[in-house]
Amino acid sequence: MLGGLVNALRIPDLRRRVLFTAFMLILYRLGAHIPVPGVDVTAIQRLFRQQGNIFNLLDLFVGGALSRFALFALGVFPYITASIIMSLLQVVFPQLKEMATEEGEAGRRRLAQYTRYLTVVLAVIQAIGQTFLIRNLGALPDQRPLTFALIVSTLTAGTMVLTWMGEIMTEYGVGNGVSLLIFGGIVARLPDQTARTVALIGVGELAWWQFLLDIAVVLASVVVVVGATLAVRKIPVQYAKRVVGRRVYGGQSTHLPLRLIQAGVIPIIFAISVLQFPGTIAQFTNIPWIQRVGQEILPGRPIGDLLYFVLIILFTYFYTAVSFDPNEISENIKKYGGFIPGIRPGRPTTEYLSRVVDRLTLVSALLLAVIAIAPVYLVRGTGVLTFSLSGTAMLIVVGVALETMKQIEAYVLMRHYEGFMR
Repeated sequence: MLGGLVNALRIPDLRRRVLFTAFMLILYRLGAHIPVPGVDVTAIQRLFRQQGNIFNLLDLFVGGALSRFALFALGVFPYITASIIMSLLQVVFPQLKEMATEEGEAGRRRLAQYTRYLTVVLAVIQAIGQTFLIRNLGALPDQRPLTFALIVSTLTAGTMVLTWMGEIMTEYGVGNGVSLLIFGGIVARLPDQTARTVALIGVGELAWWQFLLDIAVVLASVVVVVGATLAVRKIPVQYAKRVVGRRVYGGQSTHLPLRLIQAGVIPIIFAISVLQFPGTIAQFTNIPWIQRVGQEILPGRPIGDLLYFVLIILFTYFYTAVSFDPNEISENIKKYGGFIPGIRPGRPTTEYLSRVVDRLTLVSALLLAVIAIAPVYLVRGTGVLTFSLSGTAMLIVVGVALETMKQIEAYVLMRHYEGFMR
């Protein structure tokens, strides 16, 4: 991977894209360390140490910005929630789906604009909820309405800046910009977490065998995640011979690769975003039982973990159904004179592909959910696994890294072909 990245940097255009992506990630980390004005950061950090996994998991995905109540404390989760809502609306309202498919680039731009408007609304709601939270916990010394409005507007602006950064990173950089921002937030926590683990060993609070077991679990998790991410089910496809003029086309055997985890890390990110939003809404009120319910549904609590598990499975099925259309694949195979051995073209091919995809989706959904949840209970049961790079974070980091490297390799391959043609 490192060798491929070094070779990619030799291409001027790709080097500019990589450096642009790195520069935007540096700006993101800078904004994650600038606190919002009018907030007692010391009191908020004390709160995070007391609350444990409830808020620390959310803080992990924004690179520590939430515990500092920084400019980017909300992260890109309002944008992700808005994207989920727009995807669901396309299923309910066919007009929106036709806008994306029939109107081409103009329709997709209009949908993207609607998503941004919805992001602003959700960011305002979430910013108000977070501000109510720190006010109820005594971390807001100045409670004047003007200070309240300043904090809400600052958090909302930070989210929209991150959304813009993610979009231009996708267009002018390498990889998916929004995923890379979450990736950067997780990776940025690793040096501090490693230093704390080594310090615990130095004072005798953590045994050296626990540290070695910790590393072994992390490495084993990387192997499992990489294997599951790269695993494919190859469907054989045979193309019949065709005579066009004096030339003979086709007559070759190939395969249709179906990835085991077609949805990638999107279901994980969607599930976290959905679970975070009700907890934020619960902070609008001072009623204790509503706030308690809002905290119980967050990951790290039994009910929250169960909802997290179920949502990952549901979003895996949903995203796979949106991104993979068996009918379209079947029509394309039939149009070019291809067929799956033993399966008739047309509707039987569509039904066969649907059955295969359903089975793969069931396995991938359960695998994603288990990998995301299991490390939490491993920590509680054994006291090891002190690194942040585990479970959900592991899936996101490895998945985003593999997808980014695939895009870089595809770009390098395209440039090699262009050089050969010249």
